[in-house]
Amino acid sequence: MTYTSILLDIDAAAHVATITLNRPDKLNSFTRAMHAELRAALDEVQCAGARALILTGAGKAFCAGQDLADLDFTPGHETDLGELIDQNFNALVRRLQQLPLPVTAAINGTAAGAGANLALACDITLAARSSRFIQAFVKIGLVPDTGGTWTLPRRVGIARALGLSLTGEKLSAEKAEAWGLIWRVVDDAALLPQARKLAAELAQQPTAAIVATRQAIRSGATLDLDVQLDLERDLQRKLGASHDYAEGVRAFIEKRQPRFKGH
Repeated sequence: MTYTSILLDIDAAAHVATITLNRPDKLNSFTRAMHAELRAALDEVQCAGARALILTGAGKAFCAGQDLADLDFTPGHETDLGELIDQNFNALVRRLQQLPLPVTAAINGTAAGAGANLALACDITLAARSSRFIQAFVKIGLVPDTGGTWTLPRRVGIARALGLSLTGEKLSAEKAEAWGLIWRVVDDAALLPQARKLAAELAQQPTAAIVATRQAIRSGATLDLDVQLDLERDLQRKLGASHDYAEGVRAFIEKRQPRFKGH
């Protein structure tokens, strides 16, 4: 497929795919066309056998959220934002959570609105030192979406989530790291090299275990302890019958590097 709103690169040797949001003149804001391309690219990444994914943006922004120019504000016409969100942003978050490989967000600049929450929907978020996170929804009379009302309070607490959401205040990368919103801040020039290094390392790990760990940790935010213990048991039972578990144990006993296959 030919892409016009994104770039897709698949490093077959490292088993790492990189998707770059590529509307830099519009701060990589989303259109319906970009959503469709991103869905297709995620399918292509999975079909290509990639074992890790990097999501980043071109130019000076990661993503500024929804491109309002892509909506119809003709007098008398009312856009169904619920339908827009359900078919695009919600579908994207769910797809990322179901993707059977780890996803690293490399935040290269402003991440605003849905763009900020898209970053938080990834498994690990690295941010350039100059980047900023903005919950800009209140400025246009909306609530945070793309999972933001779920992710924010779980990462930074209700007080900070409300403060960010009600004021639309810019949050620096350094403060985002200090608050536990993201994994790590790196120098601007080191962002993509660090993201590629991390993704390559993740791609060599037992990715089925990584995906199961994602499931367990996210579920632990809402399940009670008894249910969570049962989930851990069930996941361990499944992983205990995998090739990678047997290989990991053999490699440990034989004092060598394991050769994981992701299953």
